[in-house]
Amino acid sequence: MQSKDKTSRTEPYGPSTAKGVRLNEKHARKVERVSSQLRKRKSTAPLSRQKRTVSHQVPKVHDKKYEDEKVDLMDFDEIIEVDTERRVCIAEPGVPFCKIVDRTLPLGLVPIVVPELKTITIGGAVAGCSIESMSFKYGGFHDTCLEYEIITAKGDVLYCTPENEHALIFQMMHGSFGTVGILSRLVFKLVPAKPFVHLRHEKHTSIDSYLESIWSHYKNQDVQFMDGLIHSTSHLTLCVGDFVDRAPYTNRYDWLKVYYQSTAKRSEDYFKTPHYFYRYDQGVTNVHPKSFLGRLLLGRILGSSAILRLAEKLRFLLLDDERPDVTVDTFLPFSRLKEFLEWYAVDFGHFPLWVVPYKRVHDYEWLDDRFWHGMEDELLVDIAIYGMKQRGDVNYYRLMEEKLQELNGIKTLISYNYYSEDEFWKIFNKKNFEEVKAITDPDNIFRNLYEKTCKASMGRE
Repeated sequence: MQSKDKTSRTEPYGPSTAKGVRLNEKHARKVERVSSQLRKRKSTAPLSRQKRTVSHQVPKVHDKKYEDEKVDLMDFDEIIEVDTERRVCIAEPGVPFCKIVDRTLPLGLVPIVVPELKTITIGGAVAGCSIESMSFKYGGFHDTCLEYEIITAKGDVLYCTPENEHALIFQMMHGSFGTVGILSRLVFKLVPAKPFVHLRHEKHTSIDSYLESIWSHYKNQDVQFMDGLIHSTSHLTLCVGDFVDRAPYTNRYDWLKVYYQSTAKRSEDYFKTPHYFYRYDQGVTNVHPKSFLGRLLLGRILGSSAILRLAEKLRFLLLDDERPDVTVDTFLPFSRLKEFLEWYAVDFGHFPLWVVPYKRVHDYEWLDDRFWHGMEDELLVDIAIYGMKQRGDVNYYRLMEEKLQELNGIKTLISYNYYSEDEFWKIFNKKNFEEVKAITDPDNIFRNLYEKTCKASMGRE
């Protein structure tokens, strides 16, 4: 079966095998169950999702979602079909990437963007803007998606693509953190893959040299993977690599060894492809357990999912909402990156940092037009700060919010947010959110983006 031209496609992608058809019929029954619950619901009180996998947002002590009525999406976790001819995967939103890779890699394919933690789900990757080391070529995971099936708050089921009458809804699902509607099925592209990854660790002693190398690889497109670690402003590692058929040895960093530490010492590394994708699963630069003894005793069972679930269950004991550790991804235009890093070294001074170059393939509709106005950069860079202890009386989250606005950057909303409402809607596109919500959630039972990420998550309504 040959792929149709995307502009001529007027119906949803359908499975092409008997098994896929059966799973799609089973999926339709799940959708009808949720739609029926929503159609019958009389209350306009907030509604949150109950999912099988743990949320990969930073847990917060007083998040209102813990008190909300729930819609049960526990069983939305099946792969409906992997189509090797069209190189697409049809799956439900609760499927974790590790399950996708297990299915597709034996077929010589993988998702184009595989986030760093095993149990990030494909639905969560859309809602939370997941990127990784192929993003300098392809953008984020959302940019590789072809269509979404969405259940509205009123129980209607919409088929959304970048080309059809629901194109704006399709685009506004990205970065929406579940505020637009319930994503119930995705179709996304796959890319050819090989069994192993060969990684080279380029060492740099200056920001200028580091940025020159990032730009060179981006313009030449001479590698398949690129990300990096900044251990200090004079010790920077750029990790570039490619799929390969064979490897003289392989490493994995899911027990005793810590990947980010290896990048400061090694000049190259080989991985089985899944172990490359999940090299950060115990934490990118904020690894748990931290000590070698802790990893020896508990490292095999305390992956990212277990740590997050533990933090959620024991949040009143483990978390400090007054002075929370800084865990945040910042996105900056490449042309402002040197200025940012020099400022950061003085005002924050927390290292290492994770660096993920990110191609600007689409000017996202969920950001206000003023954000894009005058921006000429074709490459953005995610600088990820994980596990920084706040010092003194400074609110480092707020300090970062103010600096990013000055540099035409943004931060993800997965963590603590201190924007005023007016300030927030100068960054995010209130007009587009309101236009879409009028169709998908007119009573605002999923909350709007500001309410969910800046108020309810912090225990305020």
